[in-house]
Amino acid sequence: MPDARFIHLRLHSEYSITDGIVRLDDAVARAVRCGMPALALTDLANLFGLVKFYTAARGKGIKPLLGSDVHLANEADADRPYRLLLLCRSHRGYLQLCELLSRAYLSPRVRGRAEITRRMLQEVGVDGLIALSGAAAGDIAEALLQGNRQQAVDRARLWQQLFPGAFYLEVQRYGQAQQESLLIATADLADDLDLPLVATHPIQFLERDDFKAHEARVCIAEGYMLGDPRRPRPYTEEQYFQSTEEMVDLFADLPEALENSVEIAKRCNLEITLGKSYLPAFPTPEGVTLDDYLRRQAIAGLEVRLRQLFPDPAERAQRRPAYDARLQLETETIVQMGFPGYFLIVADFINWAKNNGCPVGPGRGSGAGSVVAYALGITDLDPLRYALLFERFLNPERVSMPDFDIDFCQDNRWRVIDYVRQKYGAAAVSQIVTFGTMSSKAVIRDVGRVLDLPYNFCDQLAKLIPVETNKPLSLAKAIAAEPQLQTRIADEEEVRELFDLAARLEDLTRNVGMHAGGVLIAPGKLTDFCPVYSADGGGSVVSQYDKDDVEKIGLVKFDFLGLRNLTIIQLAVDYVEQLSGERPDLAALSFDDPQAYQVLRDGNTTAIFQVESEGMKKLVRKLAPDRFEDIIAVLALYRPGPLGSGMVDDFILRKKGQQRIDYFIDDLKICLEPTYGVIVYQEQVMQIAQIIGGYTLGAADLLRRAMGKKKAEEMALHRDLMRAGAKKQGYDEKLAMQLFDLMEKFAEYGFNKSHTAAYAVVTYHTAWLKAHHCAAFMAATLSSDMDVTDTVKIFHDDAVANGLRILGPDVNASAYRFTPVDRGTIRYGLGAVKGTGEQAVHAILKAREADGPFHDLFDFCRRADKRLVNRRTIEALIRAGAFDSLDPHRARLLASVGIAIEAAEQAERNAMQASLFDLFEVGEQGAEHGPGYVEVPRWSERQQLDEEKLALGYYFSGHPFHAVRAEVSRFVRKPLAALEPRKEAQFLAGLVVGVRSKITARGRMAFIQLDDGTSTLEVSVFNETLEAERDKITEDEVLIVEGRVQRDEFAGEGRVKVVAERLLTLAEARGRFARHLRLSLNGQASSNAPGAVHRLQTLLAPYTPGDCPVRLAYRNGDAACELVFGDASRVRLEDDLLSAVREWLGSDNVCVDYA
Repeated sequence: MPDARFIHLRLHSEYSITDGIVRLDDAVARAVRCGMPALALTDLANLFGLVKFYTAARGKGIKPLLGSDVHLANEADADRPYRLLLLCRSHRGYLQLCELLSRAYLSPRVRGRAEITRRMLQEVGVDGLIALSGAAAGDIAEALLQGNRQQAVDRARLWQQLFPGAFYLEVQRYGQAQQESLLIATADLADDLDLPLVATHPIQFLERDDFKAHEARVCIAEGYMLGDPRRPRPYTEEQYFQSTEEMVDLFADLPEALENSVEIAKRCNLEITLGKSYLPAFPTPEGVTLDDYLRRQAIAGLEVRLRQLFPDPAERAQRRPAYDARLQLETETIVQMGFPGYFLIVADFINWAKNNGCPVGPGRGSGAGSVVAYALGITDLDPLRYALLFERFLNPERVSMPDFDIDFCQDNRWRVIDYVRQKYGAAAVSQIVTFGTMSSKAVIRDVGRVLDLPYNFCDQLAKLIPVETNKPLSLAKAIAAEPQLQTRIADEEEVRELFDLAARLEDLTRNVGMHAGGVLIAPGKLTDFCPVYSADGGGSVVSQYDKDDVEKIGLVKFDFLGLRNLTIIQLAVDYVEQLSGERPDLAALSFDDPQAYQVLRDGNTTAIFQVESEGMKKLVRKLAPDRFEDIIAVLALYRPGPLGSGMVDDFILRKKGQQRIDYFIDDLKICLEPTYGVIVYQEQVMQIAQIIGGYTLGAADLLRRAMGKKKAEEMALHRDLMRAGAKKQGYDEKLAMQLFDLMEKFAEYGFNKSHTAAYAVVTYHTAWLKAHHCAAFMAATLSSDMDVTDTVKIFHDDAVANGLRILGPDVNASAYRFTPVDRGTIRYGLGAVKGTGEQAVHAILKAREADGPFHDLFDFCRRADKRLVNRRTIEALIRAGAFDSLDPHRARLLASVGIAIEAAEQAERNAMQASLFDLFEVGEQGAEHGPGYVEVPRWSERQQLDEEKLALGYYFSGHPFHAVRAEVSRFVRKPLAALEPRKEAQFLAGLVVGVRSKITARGRMAFIQLDDGTSTLEVSVFNETLEAERDKITEDEVLIVEGRVQRDEFAGEGRVKVVAERLLTLAEARGRFARHLRLSLNGQASSNAPGAVHRLQTLLAPYTPGDCPVRLAYRNGDAACELVFGDASRVRLEDDLLSAVREWLGSDNVCVDYA
């Protein structure tokens, strides 16, 4: 760096989490523009961004300097730690910094901070590090600012001893109070002690005008409001990325301090090896090499598998050669590539899981194509039977790490991770960090909060941001797509400021989390490769590098994924055993059960793995699978590419015999027959290249990858290879090129058959359970997601549609989970009642088990553990109907909860005082002297349903639409279940139970889910109608739709889709279809006619003007007449009006007359 005048040694990027908003690529680009040959990354107490920065900097020709701005424990005042800047001189220094930061995170925290102590520095060693004093935040500066120069001298000498020749006194100028006096004192101290002085600039953001955005980021992290006058303000607007010229001008009086920044950059020469993998050692028996042990285990495992596959010895002998040959090929490839340890490690923890009650998936990804994996018990699907290829997983012609993704039962996954931790040592095992970012919706809410804007104001704006494929659009795209956002930004200054700040923070790293399944196993200490992080001082340990970066530095990632469906299957099988005394062995099932396939053909696939969505239901109905290969194909075909290419239609027509099956040539029949001549899988592309072009399967895998990446040069080379290979094999060149073009087209859509074949096993098992043990399976399914009431509702409705009866929650009969009572009945789980919680429910069950059923609410309150079963829990259970078997009067029970709890507490006090009587003595005496219920009116049906919905998340014992069904039937002729396609528009009605929206080429459109108790139906509302009538769409309210009912060809026979042309509220529909509102006063007005007239006017006035005429029928002892009110008195027939006049006149005297 001969020409460099200054190098930035301090930079807090977005990975500092609590401060810093610099994106790494932006920082490197700025260094390039400024002509700086090097740049340091020194995030606050972590190395989260180190690998990303290292690769980004080297990629742009910038020397990366790597370190961290660490918290240093202050023994005199624990609440005020110091700062120390540590930079890595060498790989040894990198290892020391990794160890120091890891120890800090694994030690007990001080107010959440991970602090390094002087003792740690001494124990770990620091001879590979350079230390900078921390400027104003360091311990030397503290002594100088307090006027205690001798203490500053002593502290400086201690650091000088700890870092001989590698300790620098740090000076800064970025506009802080007392900075200049501190700088002078520090420079004098450096001169007196002969210590080098270095100028640094603490970069927190890139541009000067990013200061406010940075302040907002700090407030988000620390919980302050931007305008709070009491919040700490340690940063200034000068902390942007200053150029070399600006820094040289700033420290023109201290040229040696600038030169030392360059000197430090020269001294830091850390190189990190990327791309080399380091496998953990697997223990083998004494004298047995890893390679031989793999061969032994694979041969022994294959023997077990062959006995299971072919119980008949003669058939087994006939089939064995193909399996032996494949096993030999695979084992030699694995040994040659150096991966036997990897296979043995994976097989070890998978087989431990299987043998210790933790269900494991049959396979996932391309690993299911390996016979060695099948023999070792890693996968559970025969690769030869389903033409799964090993080379798709591990290609000897393209060396890369194998990668098994393993599905474990969600509830037991932690046990397998714990086993691995015990086997390889806690210091060698960790999970992997993830970084949460500020998405567009989240950043609007976060920034709105620190600007002290009302929550509802920000929430409304966030909800205007459209969502596509479950991900919110970026702020820029959202503004372009949503006119309401454009209008509000233009018209409202607050909204404009909010979006300006939010745009600067969007997608920045916000928090630290844990990867769902990734587990690292290092060969030795993990900190020899990367530092670790723990949010709670050692409880859950993760690497400081994310999944991409740990692979770059060579650590091997094992994916321990939790699959909910395995948990469901396990619980369902347990339930079957409880009900019948016999436990189904799913692993021994053949894939040919007609009833399981009938479930799929009917589209009865709610809760069936991978085929639960509406689109998938349509596909399985249309395809009508009747063999296992069809299930594999369904899972591969249901993706945008195949659905849009016509492949799916060809597949279905050929399966049904409505289109000729074309294999091109007979030699390809062997690989294309399972898919009726349609190229569906990547493996088929590889097989065609092998058969026609003479490729090895390894080379064919390279061809597949080249086709997927569409690299023109590679494709031209492969085209020539295919032509030459075909000629050598004796095939027509024209046919070979035609097939090559076809392969190229389908390689874009082809899916990995190994993955779908393994997942098809789980699909089949869940379909089999639903077909043969529906109550057990649906009880297990309902139990799997009890916290998500929308999901519970879907499964509840499906269970009812399958003929099951769901009994409500009951404190005397329910368990924590949903449980099958018999083959046709399920009992609701108490854990699915909102506001209960697992601990509270288990306390209730414990009390019930100890002393029998509860007798009444008072008995329940006395016996349940009051520390766990609180008032909120009891009220939720009452609302849900869990006390109905004791007393069905829910309103009275709810009103009496307070008295019951007080009485229980009084009884407890009496018992402690050895009272002679007990308020809760069961029997006549208790009844006479015990506390009584608070008497209140019963709830109406609608109120009871609304209270029930509060507790369960949906209407359980009835449906609000039932109350208006008779009236609605006067203008809506058919319920949703009976709708049929017609050319003209039809009316339909239901309760709005869900609304979702999406952006299309025509603008925003909505999909409204209507439910009338007979069926649910989705109604499409296009942009024009939505813009005009969006205010009428309210969840849990009745909506009448005028629209086109059309046949949905893709959904299957009898299915319809609806496009709305007009939306009506119930009041509007009454106004449109009612002839008049008839009110009858039978002599009630005779005593006070003026008062009655006034009351009627008062009741009607809020609902005028409207569309419905009003008639008043009056009768007394002398005469009868009917008055027709004028047009000015027409009313809107809203529920509140009808309720008010019915309350006054009585229901019989209020009638809406329809034509």
